[in-house]
Amino acid sequence: MEKLPKYFLSIFALLLAFSCSEKGKDYSILSKEERKKLSIEIFEGGSHLPQGSPKSMTRIEEAIAIDPGNCDAVRELSVAYLKRGMPNKWKIEMDKAVACNAAIWQPYRGYNYLWFYRDYKNAIADFDASDTLTPNFTDAPQGHSVDYWRGIAYLGLKDYEKSISYFDKYLTQITEESGEDWAEPTAFLYRGIAYYEKRNFDDALKDFDKLLFYNRDRSADGKYYKALILKEKEDCETAKKLLADAEVDFANGYYNNRDYVETLYQIFPQDFEKLNTELETQCQHKKELY
Repeated sequence: MEKLPKYFLSIFALLLAFSCSEKGKDYSILSKEERKKLSIEIFEGGSHLPQGSPKSMTRIEEAIAIDPGNCDAVRELSVAYLKRGMPNKWKIEMDKAVACNAAIWQPYRGYNYLWFYRDYKNAIADFDASDTLTPNFTDAPQGHSVDYWRGIAYLGLKDYEKSISYFDKYLTQITEESGEDWAEPTAFLYRGIAYYEKRNFDDALKDFDKLLFYNRDRSADGKYYKALILKEKEDCETAKKLLADAEVDFANGYYNNRDYVETLYQIFPQDFEKLNTELETQCQHKKELY
């Protein structure tokens, strides 16, 4: 029976904390463990709310006010600012999240640098740091290996050799661990583009064929780049057929794109129009010669 008053006192403290949070944000009555628990409950209780919405951000800010050490809440607040187009506030909160738990959030910050800011050098620095922070583990922010992301970052820097080497590393590891069919197909697309930029057309074609194979022959990007290579080889008729197929795939949504931002080397209808004009000219020129 002696524990009963303590139990009711604990409940009273929590209720009082909620009341205080509405009036003056005073959580001093709670112990450290109670603040930590309450912060998690408030943060997770708003997980159903649209990311970046005012109501969601208010709950996250309250969770952080209760427990500034809630690293997940700090990171989530940074994402809300990022998606609302407020980069200065994103940076402040994201840096706090990294300071709070670098092993988890530094590679994720690299992902943000890569896609939202095209800051390839800082992205690579964060991905490299993750190797030091977790030396016996390959981090995978947003579901993909840091080697995959580094391959894209180096492609953005036009360092094609390093880009290829990191895609090689990523593809080798995932093939050995799970099989090549578990690899992200865009790894073949981006490595193929790196080979294409180096004018290594044979290896580029192999990668674009792999991309098409794993995408069940539905990839506007793969067909577009194959058409570019066939143009270089002056096989304009085959290139035109591939380009026509690429346009169909594009119209059906089978092309490389991302939410919120334009992806690296994203293709657009204007690219098809330009290449089609060049192929028409090339084919006409060949007819005139023969």
